Amino acid sequence: MPINDIIDLASTDSPAEHYRPAAEKILAGDPAQWVRNHYSSPCQQFHCGIWEAEPGHWTISYSEHEYCEILEGESVLHDADGGSRLLRAGDRFVIPAGFCGSWEVRQRTRKVYVIFEQAEPSAPAGN
Repeated sequence: MPINDIIDLASTDSPAEHYRPAAEKILAGDPAQWVRNHYSSPCQQFHCGIWEAEPGHWTISYSEHEYCEILEGESVLHDADGGSRLLRAGDRFVIPAGFCGSWEVRQRTRKVYVIFEQAEPSAPAGN
C-alpha cells in the first residue's frame, strides 16, 4: 500500500452531509448537523471523520462503539439514568455500543469521531 493511501484528517476535504435528528428524537432546539466522513473501511464497519452540530438536544442510542475528541464547543452527554458529563475542547472519550441517553449541544460543537460498528452475529446454520 503506498503512503498516499494514508488518510490525513487535517487536510482531507470530504463533502459535508447535512442532516437533523428525526423529529421524534429532538428534545429542544434545532440541532442541524454536518458530518464529513473521511474514511470507511472496505467492510463498512470502521469509519472516521469530523462531525459538527448546532445547539439543540436529542435522544441517542448507540449500536456502534465511538471514540470522540471534542475540537471546539460545549456539549453535555446525558445517560438514561439522569447522569451527565460536560464535554469541552480537548476531551477524549469512548461511547460504548449500547449507550442510550441524549446529546445536548450548548455551543456549536465540532468533534473527531472514530466509529466501529460491530457485525451482527451470524444466524446459526439450519439443519
